[in-house]
Amino acid sequence: MRLLVTGAAGFLGSHLADRLLAEGHDVVGMDNFITGSERNLRHLAGHPRFRFVEHDVSRFIALDGPLEGVLHFASPASPIDYLKLPIQTLKVGSLGTHNSLGLAKSKGARFFLASTSEVYGDPLVHPQPESYWGNVNPIGPRGVYDEAKRFAESITMAYHRYHGLDTRIVRIFNTYGPRMRPRDGRVVSNFIVQALLGEPLTIYGDGSQTRSFCFVSDLIEGIYRLFLSDRVEPTNLGNPREFTVAQLAELVRQLTGSAAPIVFEPLPTDDPKVRQPDIRVARESLGWEPEVSLADGLTRTIAYFRQIVSG
Repeated sequence: MRLLVTGAAGFLGSHLADRLLAEGHDVVGMDNFITGSERNLRHLAGHPRFRFVEHDVSRFIALDGPLEGVLHFASPASPIDYLKLPIQTLKVGSLGTHNSLGLAKSKGARFFLASTSEVYGDPLVHPQPESYWGNVNPIGPRGVYDEAKRFAESITMAYHRYHGLDTRIVRIFNTYGPRMRPRDGRVVSNFIVQALLGEPLTIYGDGSQTRSFCFVSDLIEGIYRLFLSDRVEPTNLGNPREFTVAQLAELVRQLTGSAAPIVFEPLPTDDPKVRQPDIRVARESLGWEPEVSLADGLTRTIAYFRQIVSG
């Protein structure tokens, strides 16, 4: 197949492009580098089945030739990004999704939306199944991301129902691994970089809030299976093993050999207190289960950041 990946220079988009190429597909990567990095695609320079187009998907997308799939991964995706880029975040989730859907419709291509566990907001149901509608503050600082993704899901389903477009939606829970940006506001990268530099590890709140961390290779496997499946409804992908932020900080200190202290700062507005995916649907419909342990995944991620920090 010939496939378009928007946000291809991002953390997840670049890993997805690698997987699609490894499966024998032709890939067109698209990004405007607002949060993505050219470094994430450098290894694909000269690849005979990869083409890159620099473009902002919030503007009309014109692409020559056939397409069998449009995988829409473009969006700022960490708190530090969408708090700094609120309008761009809303535009890529609304206009960018609309443009990507329009392209898929015009090409007769399958459309795949990268949504997020943030559609559940600060959940009142735990763990979070796909049937839960969420608890989101639409006018809070995080609302620009949460509501952009909720709108993206809504318009995707509208295109499916009204136009008969072949669509898929994944709700991605906390994912980590190589190619994350240093100090991007995500807890894993923050802790690792701070530990490697001997800086205090910063916990926001008291550290009792929970997260579920999925290694990137596990997530990409689930995404590929979902893309090839016939499941239209949103599907959770993430690791159901739950850890407190304080437990994560201690594990990072142990694996990096850091003696840096832990410091505590106020919890950001609307920060979710719990986050754990219910992945029964993915298990039953995709035969998917994450395999990489947190310690193993962190070890690989730390090795990547050692190169970045030292370089």
